[in-house]
Amino acid sequence: MERQYSHLTWKNRLKIRRMLDERRKPKEIADALHVHTSTIYREIKRGQTWQMTSEWEYVQKYCPETAERKYRENLQAKGPDLKIGNDHALASYLEEKIGKEHYSPAAALAKIKEEGRIFSVEISEWTLYSYIDKGVFATITNKSLPTGKKKKHPYRKVQEARLPKGDGIEDRSEEINSRKTFGHWEMDTVVSARRSKKRLLVLTERLTRWEIIELMKDGTSASVVAALNRMERKLGSAAFREMFRSITIDNGVEFADCAGMESSCRRSGARTHVYYCHPYSAYERGSN
Repeated sequence: MERQYSHLTWKNRLKIRRMLDERRKPKEIADALHVHTSTIYREIKRGQTWQMTSEWEYVQKYCPETAERKYRENLQAKGPDLKIGNDHALASYLEEKIGKEHYSPAAALAKIKEEGRIFSVEISEWTLYSYIDKGVFATITNKSLPTGKKKKHPYRKVQEARLPKGDGIEDRSEEINSRKTFGHWEMDTVVSARRSKKRLLVLTERLTRWEIIELMKDGTSASVVAALNRMERKLGSAAFREMFRSITIDNGVEFADCAGMESSCRRSGARTHVYYCHPYSAYERGSN
């Protein structure tokens, strides 16, 4: 049976103690309760207490009363104004995506919009990270996150980029939105985890999911235009224009030069049509 993510009950805790007394392994207990093994390990740790045996020796054992008390105290510590409230459907969905399918919090929230799901509340990415920090969820902690806990970085003053002058995603035709025609791409850049200025320019074709990756020396708009120029020179202007009928991108500073991306480097006129997603809406480039 597939394991489901849910909060443990008092009866579950009594069953955990009985199975531990029977020297059953955490995986066996998890299978019996239909939860993830990590849930059992965390529960055992939460209920761990020192108890005296009949031989007057102290040993560490799982105590369901202690685990239940800590669980209730943790709920009260979260306060009455916890935004996620009683929306168990949202909590279960996030636990499934982050804990089981290994989505990042940002990707899990984006998936909600992409799938058109509606819950009683909406939470931001930083609120979700805060809930994970506080232990709001039954099955996910900072260790569940793909890259560990997301930390706030010290504020650094940066030069604000002007919004690029280009068409928004709402201006795309139904032909593009329907994914029935080849030649419509989504594009973004990938930064190395190491300290390097180099980036990858990644393009995904919406119909076939084909990928094209170009190495750039840095993350500037000039490097993006240069990469597209190299691709056009390899393919030829006519072939490029036929293959890249449109490109959908976000509002990053590397995509600020709309005219440079759209204009052909080998002939007068346009080589493609660029569309910009709405700010903070990565799900609008779901394929990429």
